[in-house]
Amino acid sequence: MIKRLITSREMILALAILGLVGLITLKFPGFIAPSNLIDAFNDTSPLIILALGQMIVILTRCIDLSVAANLALTGMIVAMINMQFPMVPVPVLIMVAIAAGTLMGMLNGLLTWKLDIPPIVVTLGTMTIFRGLIFVLSEGQWINAHEMSDTFKAFPRQEFLNLPVLSWFSISVTMMVIIMVSRTPLGRAFYAVGGNPNAAVYAGIDVGRTQFMAFTISGALAGLTGYLWVSRYAVAYVDIAGGFELDVVAACVIGGISIAGGVGTVVGAFLGAIFLGVIKNALPVIGVSPFAQLAISGAAIIIAVAFNSSYQKRKGRLILKQEEAAVE
Repeated sequence: MIKRLITSREMILALAILGLVGLITLKFPGFIAPSNLIDAFNDTSPLIILALGQMIVILTRCIDLSVAANLALTGMIVAMINMQFPMVPVPVLIMVAIAAGTLMGMLNGLLTWKLDIPPIVVTLGTMTIFRGLIFVLSEGQWINAHEMSDTFKAFPRQEFLNLPVLSWFSISVTMMVIIMVSRTPLGRAFYAVGGNPNAAVYAGIDVGRTQFMAFTISGALAGLTGYLWVSRYAVAYVDIAGGFELDVVAACVIGGISIAGGVGTVVGAFLGAIFLGVIKNALPVIGVSPFAQLAISGAAIIIAVAFNSSYQKRKGRLILKQEEAAVE
């Protein structure tokens, strides 16, 4: 049991994060200051929330490339509502954001389920549609901090037990997803559909409906992140979070979520986001350009996929050896 824990993908990733933090600290000792670590975690919180939604989708052998566009559109919607009706309570705006994100996720799920269109094609299309809708709604205009109410901007920054509300949202979502995938029939269905769709059908699981639910949950979490992102950075515009879907996929892959579906854990996705968040916070400090950061993110995906593939092959050979030993 202990040996399995030590050699698990999650433990290896956790040790890699500690090693990375240690290397950064050698050059910048202030990096491990409690206030800086809290800020780094807070900066990574949107990525954590989106990565957990993406993890669920990937588990079912799908992918959602529209999460960043979903975030941008829901953020623009709630920012426009706040600008026109500043007295609308923040909880209502959060519910509107989640509802809008859920509808966009449901659209992805329906197109994949009912029309049998490949998920990558569906979400590439809806990604463009969502970005276009932002331009139509806003007429290409930005909504800046002075046009947002103080309450709208302050909520994610409020602190509870020395952690900002934004960080608590990511922690709460993580706990809820852990419970869902480990304790509910739907969570087990995600793994079954991704692991073997044919066997899942014989077990009475509706593959299309399960994938639809995965997209719906991903959309809801993207909608929630839309409000949190726009209110924290106090700006909304067409290209907000442009390219962020790459980081979301990278976090999942680095965390051991198999692109082939059916393999991965919530802890892995969480740690993958943390690993990427540490890199994103450290690279600007040492003078790495944004373009080089994109290259590093892409390289991290390729390395992680290669590692995941070799890890699964070793695991498969181990299982075969155990079965052969049992037969003998």
